[in-house]
Amino acid sequence: MDQRRSMVRAAAAALALALPLAMAGCGDSNNSSGDATKLRVLDYYNNEPDKGVYTKVLNDCASKNGVTIQREAVPGDTLIQKVLQQSSSRTLPDVLMLDNPDLQQIAATGALSPVTDYGLNADGVVPGVVAASTYKGKVYGLQPVTNTIGLFYNKDILAAAGVQPPTTWAELRTAAKKLTKGKQYGIGFSAPANYEGTWQFLPFMWSNGGDEKNIATPQVAEALQLWVDLLKDGSASKSVLNWTQADVADQFKAGNAAMMVNGPWQFPLLNENTALHYDVVPIPAPKAGGTSVAPLGGETWTIPNTGNKDKQKNAAKIVKCLNSDENELLLAKERQTVPTKLSLQDQFVADQPSMKAFSTLVKDARARTGELGADWPKAATKIYTGVQKALTGGAAPLKALQEAQNG
Repeated sequence: MDQRRSMVRAAAAALALALPLAMAGCGDSNNSSGDATKLRVLDYYNNEPDKGVYTKVLNDCASKNGVTIQREAVPGDTLIQKVLQQSSSRTLPDVLMLDNPDLQQIAATGALSPVTDYGLNADGVVPGVVAASTYKGKVYGLQPVTNTIGLFYNKDILAAAGVQPPTTWAELRTAAKKLTKGKQYGIGFSAPANYEGTWQFLPFMWSNGGDEKNIATPQVAEALQLWVDLLKDGSASKSVLNWTQADVADQFKAGNAAMMVNGPWQFPLLNENTALHYDVVPIPAPKAGGTSVAPLGGETWTIPNTGNKDKQKNAAKIVKCLNSDENELLLAKERQTVPTKLSLQDQFVADQPSMKAFSTLVKDARARTGELGADWPKAATKIYTGVQKALTGGAAPLKALQEAQNG
């Protein structure tokens, strides 16, 4: 998933329940006949910046491989429904982009063909990215770029307060307190009751040894207690319960938050304020010497089972081209993301030094579906439900998590 979107797709899990039946006849798709050099592509890059760069790259890939493409871009929160509709009518596209946590539930239906069937592989790719595109031991998608979240800080505000960027939870709480004054909060983050809230909480949960298989543990409760304490201290606005990541970025840009948890897709917005001097570091770990474990975002490109083997072979060429070294570097630069091939990291950071923290983070970052696969949405819902209950004072962290886990 590209985290610049709100991730509000509560209906996706319910729709997925109907997918296996709908997908059962995919081999008889309307695509099973026709000109194999004419491919249909479906993605959710429907705003101009994204659509522009991907249109260029897709067209270049098509030209290099002797095919033409018909591209359809839909809003992110409608993609799964679109896939369901197309599978039901047997009109799946030849190349399908998926938010990476959605891949496993779609692969489970039989709608996708393993990319390894076409001589493609994910060798040398960030391990967490490979895990996100793998279902039952087979790789079903290739992801050219990825993203994650880090801790942004206002260099001028921290310098004036004599505060160093925090590296531990204790330092984070102390720094946030010291940086809070007047209308300025020490830190901003996004904690709404949706997948976006879960995404932002995961670095704290995972870095403390928490696990999505069972969130009712002392490790997850301790992470949630940190968020509760930041609100109780007044270091974070109670509005975080409703803020999207875009809202948090607006607050940071305006100087109303000295630090924030967010992703590199906010760079263009922040850079509109030329008076804003900021930098990014990994989200603090629980204790000194600990590792910050962040979640991986981004989209993976797949080859649906349309029934037309020649089209599927040509679709594989497009997927391969999208994941070439040249295109990974281009897409990463244009979209404020990180190439997924480890061999490209040094070159990328040398060219894009502002992405250094994120390049470091993705190496140890985790796929959200790494443990639970297609059941991830259920766990994500439990997480944000427990977080909301604790932050609103409905229950102490451990009790809130127990109720969410058992709910």
